[in-house]
Amino acid sequence: MTAKTPELASQYDPSITESKWQEYWERKAVFKADPEKGGEPFCVMIPPPNVTGSLHMGHAFEETLIDTVVRYQRMKGKNTLWLPGTDHASIAVQTILERQFAAEGQTRESVGRDKFLERAWEWKAESGGTIVNQLRKLGVSVDWSRERFTMDEGLSTAVLAAFNQLHEEGLIYRGSYMVDWCPASQSAVSD
Repeated sequence: MTAKTPELASQYDPSITESKWQEYWERKAVFKADPEKGGEPFCVMIPPPNVTGSLHMGHAFEETLIDTVVRYQRMKGKNTLWLPGTDHASIAVQTILERQFAAEGQTRESVGRDKFLERAWEWKAESGGTIVNQLRKLGVSVDWSRERFTMDEGLSTAVLAAFNQLHEEGLIYRGSYMVDWCPASQSAVSD
């Protein structure tokens, strides 16, 4: 009796194949870095996409390049961590939320800081979830168990500590300088 070779599909169906392998990789924690397993460490932080919508071709190109480097380092035996995350994109998200409030006949001032921040976190859950799902569909080899958001409490605390240290060292200081000003958001725009 001979074993029958399984039939190959006449066409590649990414909706079946890619989701199958992504689920397998995540279930088996294939891309999880483990300090206990040894090996020279290699770490990359994903350049965090903003939670303002969907990924674009530039993101796909960038993630593909990084994924190539990360997988190469893994194949060389390094204990590799590619840390995923998203960025809060404060001015862009503020603009989106102000439009939503305006459609409801409100302003950010009329709803107050707490309600505004609550809505910002709701937006992050909705839009950030879209972006994370798109990254998963790309098949990037990140450690999803360590996903971060730039407004996470631990990250915010680290940023404040770093700014305080840099200020104490005289590397961050106040001065009179020209700035790019956004009249709509009433905020300086970073260069």
